[in-house]
Amino acid sequence: MAEQVTRPEGSQVVIEVWADLGCPWCYVGKHRLQAAISQRPDADRFKIMMRSFELDPEAPQELEKNEESFIRTHGGTAANVLQAERQMQAMAHKEGLEYFVDRLNASTFNLHRVVQYAGDQGLGFEFFSDVQDGFFAGTLNPYDSDALAGVAESVGLDGQRVREILAGNEYADRVRADRTEGLELGATGVPFVVLDRRVAAPGAQKVPVYARLLEQVAGPVPGERVS
Repeated sequence: MAEQVTRPEGSQVVIEVWADLGCPWCYVGKHRLQAAISQRPDADRFKIMMRSFELDPEAPQELEKNEESFIRTHGGTAANVLQAERQMQAMAHKEGLEYFVDRLNASTFNLHRVVQYAGDQGLGFEFFSDVQDGFFAGTLNPYDSDALAGVAESVGLDGQRVREILAGNEYADRVRADRTEGLELGATGVPFVVLDRRVAAPGAQKVPVYARLLEQVAGPVPGERVS
């Protein structure tokens, strides 16, 4: 997935992002990708599409503390988790991002079902991004249906439709299919970014790396000469 193809100038470039809500590197990587795009004068060419990837499909529906969730899936001690979280917090703060350590976690399957609906309306990334930002800032409970409906309405979606989806089982198959497709494309974790279905970038890359990948799939920044 590294084919070099020259695209028509000004044509849209689709960037697919496989991510999960509580993944700190997804949070950081998302903002780095957005920063790389915003540096280009043709930023409106790039369409970010959100794809679902549950890191822990066996996560409980009941809320659990962040350290409990980590130890359940990775082992270690609460002290280990806190140390790692403080390091992530310091890095996030250095990049201008809020980072609340005492988060609560649970299954993200229902959130991803709403993301699928939002994606059908062309607002999947906007919805997911706002939910994730609120989650890491400690200002939003993403497991509360009213909170998700509120975010949905703020980005232009139908809040009542979100409540209906959360009360049922719509989009469940699509959430699972997204994860399967990500694995087939080479994802071993998230974030996993695929640009124009030609270039894959695993992990949270730094802004200059994303910038180079954007140039690879979309050409140099308009106005620049290639020597």
